[in-house]
Amino acid sequence: MSSLLSSRQNLNLTQEELSEKSGVSVRTIQRIEAGTTPKGYTLKALAKAMDISEANLLGENETEYTTNKWLKIINLSSLPFIVLPPLNFLVPLLIMFFRKEFNPVTRTIISVQLLWTLSGIVLLLIILMLNDWFAVQSKLTMLIAIVWVLINSIIILRNAVEINKKKTPLIKPDIRIF
Repeated sequence: MSSLLSSRQNLNLTQEELSEKSGVSVRTIQRIEAGTTPKGYTLKALAKAMDISEANLLGENETEYTTNKWLKIINLSSLPFIVLPPLNFLVPLLIMFFRKEFNPVTRTIISVQLLWTLSGIVLLLIILMLNDWFAVQSKLTMLIAIVWVLINSIIILRNAVEINKKKTPLIKPDIRIF
């Protein structure tokens, strides 16, 4: 039985009454009760209408829900800083320490960004040496930098999708630095 269904029945609400109270369509409520996981606005509106926590509505305990939320934030906090390589792992690292989220998944996320930053530094050094030795065109240098940033964006976004689905990143190194 879904958490929404049991919570709604405990409050003696019909689907129609919950729909009016929350502003969520009856069809959406039916889908959630059938097994679809509510997200975003729908999750917030239903939880508020029934005066329960979002974690309870999802059938999770509060700690698990909070941890998963912070996993997503730690992972996505690298995204605004992908053009500033040291910050793309320092910002998530700071969030991890302030929130005390010392679990293997957060360490893996930070390890990915740290390894990516180190690879960027090595790539930069190679580009600088090639520029000095072979007078490589600056267009090639810029293209390499753009591709590096795009790949990092893809890694972060791909991991965000997997963290949302399976609570673990898809792209992760075999070694963990932290």
